[in-house]
Amino acid sequence: MPNPYETPQLVSEYLFFHYATFTEAAGDLPVPENAWGFAQRVVTTLLDTQSMPTTALDIGCAVGASSFELARSIPRVLGIDYSQAFIEAAEALKNDGWLAAEVPMEGRKTQPFVARVPTAIDRQRVQFETGNAIDLRSDLGRFDVVLAANLLCRLPAPVAFIERVAELVAPGGQLLLASPFSWLEEYTPPFLWLGGQQEGPPSADVLKEKLSTHFQLEHEINLPFLIREHSRKFQYGISLGTRWRRL
Repeated sequence: MPNPYETPQLVSEYLFFHYATFTEAAGDLPVPENAWGFAQRVVTTLLDTQSMPTTALDIGCAVGASSFELARSIPRVLGIDYSQAFIEAAEALKNDGWLAAEVPMEGRKTQPFVARVPTAIDRQRVQFETGNAIDLRSDLGRFDVVLAANLLCRLPAPVAFIERVAELVAPGGQLLLASPFSWLEEYTPPFLWLGGQQEGPPSADVLKEKLSTHFQLEHEINLPFLIREHSRKFQYGISLGTRWRRL
């Protein structure tokens, strides 16, 4: 089955999701503004900047907006995604600061859109590379901050990721997670879901139990998000956002 995240359509959709302003997304429609700008809010809402982190890893970075947001306060950021097309788009944004796309309006009608990285962000603080979240290269080292936004329920083996991520966060560092727990068999075999079964605990409780060996939960918040499919159709979801401190 081809990877849908390599298609131009998904690249354009995620560029719009990550970089469009609320006005560009909603126009004059009654769209919930507090659900827009998820890629930035997941950082600004969860990140503790008081500890002055100097390195960050964004796993499942897609087209890079969260990685750039981390770079506002963190000097060295690495964004990793499984999709080569997403990473190529993120690299273009790093190099040029902007990237043109076409996004759906209705039917075959599209509109031009230009994704832009805010000029206040030093784009050279960010590096991008392709990688598999459950088979990351062994020499990554440790980071003061590790972010995984809306990634867990798109992995074939989320427990394997949780076990690996404990090695990636430096002692005293932060693990920032967000997930709507949208378990689907096309991404994850049901026996590997974290919860989501008729008989059993909810996913949030299973996640907390799995992480409690190496982390302490510091902050928990609901994070709504919108992905626009066309000018009058949006996907609405609510991720559980959590910040964990490495023991």
